[in-house]
Parts: sequence; C-alpha cells; structure tokens
Amino acid sequence: MTQLPGNLQQWERCRLQAKSFHQQGRFREYLDLAKETLRIARTIPDRAKEGNALNEIGLAYISCQQIPKSLEFFHQALFIARELNDRQAEATTLSNLGFVSGHLGELPRAVELFEQALPIFKELGDVSAEISTLNNLALVYTRLDEPKRALLLHHQILALRKMQGDLAGEAATLNSIGFTYNALKQPDRALSFFQESLPLQRAANNLTGEATVLNNIASIYSELGRFQEALLLYHQVLLTRQAIGDKAGEAIALHNMGYTYSALGELKQALAFYQQALEIYQKLGDRPGEITILLDLGNLHVKIRHQDLAASLYAQAQNLVRQINYQPLAEKVQRCMDSL
Repeated sequence: MTQLPGNLQQWERCRLQAKSFHQQGRFREYLDLAKETLRIARTIPDRAKEGNALNEIGLAYISCQQIPKSLEFFHQALFIARELNDRQAEATTLSNLGFVSGHLGELPRAVELFEQALPIFKELGDVSAEISTLNNLALVYTRLDEPKRALLLHHQILALRKMQGDLAGEAATLNSIGFTYNALKQPDRALSFFQESLPLQRAANNLTGEATVLNNIASIYSELGRFQEALLLYHQVLLTRQAIGDKAGEAIALHNMGYTYSALGELKQALAFYQQALEIYQKLGDRPGEITILLDLGNLHVKIRHQDLAASLYAQAQNLVRQINYQPLAEKVQRCMDSL
C-alpha cells in the first residue's frame, strides 16, 4: 500500500475512525471526528474531501438527533458537489436534504428534493440509493395523505429488494406496505403485511425494525379496540427504543401509549405519557410530532371539560403549524379549534 503524505494520511485515519464510531453507535465521537476530517480537508486543501466531510457532519447531527443543525452542512456539501460536477455527491446530498425537510414537516420541499435525487441515482446505476430514495419519497407521500402514490412506490421497492436478495430490506418494505394499507383504511390487510415482516426482521436481527413493526401491529390492535394487547406491545417497543437510544422512536411509543390510555379512559396515565413524548419531540425539533401531541393533549382536556386549557393547546399547535408547510396537519388543527 502506498504511504499517504501527512495530512492526507491523517484525513483517511480520521474518516475510518469516524465510520467505526458510527457503526458502534458512538455518535458524539462520530460527530467530533467528522468535524476534524473537515478541518483536515480544508488544510490539504481538497474540495471533494471537504464536501464528503460536510455530508458526514450533517449525518452525524442526524445521528445525534440534532436534525435542524444538519441543514447548514448539507447545503454547503451540495454547493461543492455542483461546483465539482460530482453527480453521486449531488444526489446523495439532495437525498439527505430531503430527509431533513421531511423530518421538519416541509413535505412538498422533501418531495422536490427526492425527485431531483432519484433520476441521478438511476443514471449512475446506484440501486441501493435508488431504493432508499424511493422509500423516503413514499413515506412523504403517506404523510401528505397520498397513500395510493406511496403504495405504488413501495411495490417498486419490494421488487428491487427481492431482486437483490436483501432480507432486511424486504422486511422493511413489507412493513411500509402494511403502514400504507393502514392509511388506506384497510387494517386487516395492513396487519397481514406487518405479520409477514416481523419474522424477517427477527431473522435479520434488526432490533430497530422489529420495534417498528411491533409498534405498527400495536397501532392496528388499538384501532380495532384491542387496547390491552396494544399496550403490551407498546411497552415492549418502549423498552427496546430506550435500550438502543432511539429518542424519536421512544417519543412515538410514549405518544401511542398516551393515546391508548386515553381511549381506555385512564386520563392521568395518558397525560403522563403525552407529556413525556412532548418533551422529547420539542428537544428533537420534530414540529409535526409536537403539533400532533398538542392536539391530542387538547382533545384529552376536552374530555375532562377543561375547555380553556384545550383552546390554549390548540392555539399553540396553530402557531407551530404556521411555521411549516404541512396542509393536512394544518387542516387537522383547524378542525380541532372549530370543534370548541
């Protein structure tokens, strides 16, 4: 192996160590080393390596669940990719920006970014990146209340996963298809896809995927009025999310548990779980999650005839939804306010 000159050797060493920290889940150290690779790249100087490091810093902020902070670095990386006419880097960064836009509730912008990335990945023959982008696009369409468009994309993805022999990916796509059928108000069909996904998640030893599928099965049970069965699964999901340090997943589990306790009429329990979830959503900068739980808290206070408090919570949700371009959620907020 050729000996690398000083700074270049140091950059490569930092990059490999950062990758190792990411694989080990040591995300704060991953972020620190990604910043060091950027410093070294600028010292060399090497614009391609600089762009790579900027993307890694953005990804590290996502891993550290400080998602809004990633935007600055992805925008800088995109500028460099286009300056160098690096199509792979451009598509990757567009996809990363799409993910962040979706998380922040800017769903039409997320669609636009994913649709810019997709033809580049196809042109390059990067099937894995194409699948990832199709999947992200489908999830955004589901959130935009366009489940039929999402379902078409998921079936494309499933065919690609099977062609690649990707067991874990197939499991994830079956779960996504189930989620989409649930959005289409076909819970029995959704449940069959979730149950098909679950053993594949376990075979792939994917704790995160298994927790996601169990959460979705629990949500179906809740919709069907099988609340105690749902709670048993939600508690299992919560423990897994906490064990793997998945704060976003933990917030969703807490939120769902609050909703289920509310449906059972156990309002003090519901309030406690909602409050825990709200605090996490706020720390993560997850505006759609925060808005949804404010509405659920408002609905809970309507049940106990605290109309003034409910109105205050709905008003907070309205103020937040004005800051993001998410029409279905804005309409939901307005319906809640009109109901008082």
